[in-house]
Amino acid sequence: MKNLFVPDYMFDDIYAITPEFIKSLGVRALVLDIDNTLVTYAVEEPTEEVIAWVRGMQAAGLRLSIASNNHEPRVAKFNEKLGLFIMCESGKPSRKAVKNACAHFGVKPQECAVIGDQIFTDVLCASRSGAVAILVKPIPYNENLFFRFKRVCEKPFIRAYKRREAKKAKKAENSKENKK
Repeated sequence: MKNLFVPDYMFDDIYAITPEFIKSLGVRALVLDIDNTLVTYAVEEPTEEVIAWVRGMQAAGLRLSIASNNHEPRVAKFNEKLGLFIMCESGKPSRKAVKNACAHFGVKPQECAVIGDQIFTDVLCASRSGAVAILVKPIPYNENLFFRFKRVCEKPFIRAYKRREAKKAKKAENSKENKK
């Protein structure tokens, strides 16, 4: 049985996630978090690098949306240069963000991936919805005590992900050796 708090995939940042990888999963739509995933809380607009990554995903035929638990002024301002479908005060880990993105893009939850930096919001939202859960390392930022506490609580699930991936790699290696 799948642990709802363990991501399906982990990356150092969004730039390590390619359209080819996303498409190999059968994913056609992405739900993106903003804060500490695309930029830090202090950055009001997407950087040129973020814009280029978004445009690259779109050029590959992927549909992108933003789901943030932040308020409309923050999300709308950030989205001005991107023009994506947005969900403000999305209520993550509620399934609502994935449900709305799927309805907007005409895809099934399993054709959707949620990319974010938090296990208890982004990963759980994806897992509860039947979407692919992709966790990225949070962009370094001077987080408040609440977020630092949450990061500590996330560590067992990150270790579980790493153990699972190590087992997969060992199994693949053993399979390769048995074929020789």
